[in-house]
Amino acid sequence: MFPSPDSPKLLPIIMPQLGESIAEATIVRVTFAVGDRVEADKDLLEVETNKAVMGVTSPCGGILRELSATIGESYAVGATLGYLEVSEEDAERLGLNDAPPASVEKPKKKKAPGISGAAEAESIKPSKKAVEPTVSGLPVPAHAGGASFLSPRMKARMAELGLHAADLAGVAGSGAGGRVTIDDLERFLQDLERNTISPASSMRVAVADAMRRSWTRPLATVVLPVQLDILLAHRKLQAVKAGPALYALRALAITLAEMPTVAGRLIGDRVIHPRSIDIGFAVEAEDGVLVPVIRHADQSPLVDLIERYNRLVELARARRLPGSDTGGSIATITNYGVFGLTMATPIPLPEQSILLGMGAGRITPFWDQDKKTFVPVTEAQFTLSFDHRVLDGGAAGRLLQRVSNLLGAPEEL
Repeated sequence: MFPSPDSPKLLPIIMPQLGESIAEATIVRVTFAVGDRVEADKDLLEVETNKAVMGVTSPCGGILRELSATIGESYAVGATLGYLEVSEEDAERLGLNDAPPASVEKPKKKKAPGISGAAEAESIKPSKKAVEPTVSGLPVPAHAGGASFLSPRMKARMAELGLHAADLAGVAGSGAGGRVTIDDLERFLQDLERNTISPASSMRVAVADAMRRSWTRPLATVVLPVQLDILLAHRKLQAVKAGPALYALRALAITLAEMPTVAGRLIGDRVIHPRSIDIGFAVEAEDGVLVPVIRHADQSPLVDLIERYNRLVELARARRLPGSDTGGSIATITNYGVFGLTMATPIPLPEQSILLGMGAGRITPFWDQDKKTFVPVTEAQFTLSFDHRVLDGGAAGRLLQRVSNLLGAPEEL
């Protein structure tokens, strides 16, 4: 049933576009009570975004007839926050007579927290259109942006629960532009309780936190195939044998000592260079990875590092590493080839700019220019993951090429 032409003219109070990247805002203050007369250009509400507190103003004078916004709630841009009864002249000027008439059905009232006296809000949340998947069969809508914008209330709730934005990557947002709202978060949390849940170990939480902090940087990876036949032949002749990862660690230490400009990390507008070449190496432990560190790895020959390396591996697997043998390294070696992987893109630790990865060795055909024929060689893919703020592709390529050359001359290690 539509109102008659003599019915009051109700102008919707709309959450405005408060900035190019703003998708929603949180109500923090209501300045008028329902029934109050409002002058033009007066702030009806104050809303908070992740950037500032701003006012939602009245486009003309009138009487505040309805208020569906609740203090502490977040509303998407374009949401109707209430209605202002305006004069026939203002309705004509604002084009209200050309728009479909607004429903005058009274919403259910409840006292909004934080509003005193007569400032009683009618806290009916605006209806939100459900987000439909753009491609059927996907676990979340393909166009959903995830939690790229977090309202102040959302941040507070996530901080209370110990959640990060990455934890909401699978949440389909129902807000403007597919943004995740506080209601989406609460529904997501309720749904989680229906699943089998096990507590994460302290090791897993620590690894997750380190990787989350690392991923805030622009990381890149370069790849180079490295022949290992000379290295393997050298190793076979040694009485006490070093593993391929220790060969690579020693080669990386020498390379970083030769190229001090890449052996650093960016803090503000300065590159901080290490006092010594300390190299870590990844060791799989129970429910995680530990990174023991060999100090001054550039100053000791390979044969002198073997006993220290083996001792640290045993301590790491038993999770008995002393504090003096962890942390403070400038780079890490990881041998993912032990799992049969030929290539990967590992992530450097937050305090490091470089991570050298080793793939599994494979026998592959190699063209021998002197013999004019293909010959079998043992080859592995080596990857160098790096902080692109500190290194460029050329420097990373030269570093990886130098490591390859040293592995081809193991007697120099």
